[in-house]
Amino acid sequence: MSSFGTLFRVHTYGESHCKSVGCIIDGVPPGLSLTEEDIQVQLSRRRPGQSDITTARSEFDQVHLQSGTEHGVTLGTPIGLLVQNKDQRPHDYAETDLYPRPSHADYTYLAKYGVKASSGGGRASARETIGRVAAGAIAEKYLKEAFGVEIVAFVGSVGKVALPYAHEEDEVLGKEYLDLIKTITRAEVDKEITRCPHKETSAKMEEVIRAAKARDDSLGGTVTCVIRHCPLGLGEPAFDKLEAVLAHAMLSIPSTKGFEIGSGFRGSTFPGSQHNDPFVDGTHGVTGEKQLRTTTNWSGGIQGGISNGEDIYFRIAFKPPATISQEQATARYDGSSGVLAAKGRHDPCVVPRAVPIVETMAALVIMDMVLQQNARRTAASLLPPLTHLPPAMVIPGKSTVQAVSSGKAQGEAVQDQKVGEE
Repeated sequence: MSSFGTLFRVHTYGESHCKSVGCIIDGVPPGLSLTEEDIQVQLSRRRPGQSDITTARSEFDQVHLQSGTEHGVTLGTPIGLLVQNKDQRPHDYAETDLYPRPSHADYTYLAKYGVKASSGGGRASARETIGRVAAGAIAEKYLKEAFGVEIVAFVGSVGKVALPYAHEEDEVLGKEYLDLIKTITRAEVDKEITRCPHKETSAKMEEVIRAAKARDDSLGGTVTCVIRHCPLGLGEPAFDKLEAVLAHAMLSIPSTKGFEIGSGFRGSTFPGSQHNDPFVDGTHGVTGEKQLRTTTNWSGGIQGGISNGEDIYFRIAFKPPATISQEQATARYDGSSGVLAAKGRHDPCVVPRAVPIVETMAALVIMDMVLQQNARRTAASLLPPLTHLPPAMVIPGKSTVQAVSSGKAQGEAVQDQKVGEE
């Protein structure tokens, strides 16, 4: 469907060549300082026509707030956002009246609905993501102000050109790669038009993208994203585990074909003795509050489907854009053979513009989970404190740990102690 989220709920609308695209957002907390400029930053990072390695379609994607704010403050009511489509060229798509584009959604949309948009990609177009990015920009702002959350994505590979961070045979993941995840900023990412934060690799990526464009072809790639300072305890087992909802969000982005979190598929080749993340005494990176941390983070910040306070990092694979101008032998809708050389203006590689889409979709997930967890905690806080639970049912205080360790309180109820306190 066209809606995402439970308490922070986004409904997007619009097609590639209609009058406008946008969204309605329900669940934005009241009192958040918000202007169109706050939202425009991410939309401008996503927009087409940024460089010669993106589509030549010229859209400035200027956002217009329609409702839900007054005097620069959110009211708690639904927020409507609108972006005008201004550079449509429907005549570029005459060939697709006869041909379904190979690996595009033309055929499957017709099979599902019996009708489709006459030009462009319709709802399958990346234009649809404008509403997501706008909504996610609002979520990002709240998360940053309320919790200090930082979300940064970057391009890790284009075609066969990838960041030169090797993983040694005995390492789950390499130190250089992990250091990059811990420290990378959006300013560093945006220094390169590929949004790869490694200058030499970025230059090679530009070269292969331009070469693909020159031969009317396209390339895929990967985007890595990190969420730092995520609140502890987010995720809704069993079916809405945090990594499951993140995967849902990321794989709903056009052209995505794969998702892995933490050590991912590589982690499956290591024994538990090497892959487990031991706990250590520590503090929260923003608030300084005492909490357990882990010495490694192969879990990618999520255990049991719930955030553990460490950095959440994951990687998404994007396929090569389906619409290319190179001649392709294929079939027409009637089954007869033919040759299609699609026209139109399309990205030779989508990953540089996918970076803000990944970031804002991640923000939508975390925002929704924050509201769900806060609702649960607020409801629980209204009840009388629990003071007679056994140590196995709560986070025990230091004296309780000592008592249990010495055998004095094993299996006995902890008397006169609030849950998680001394």
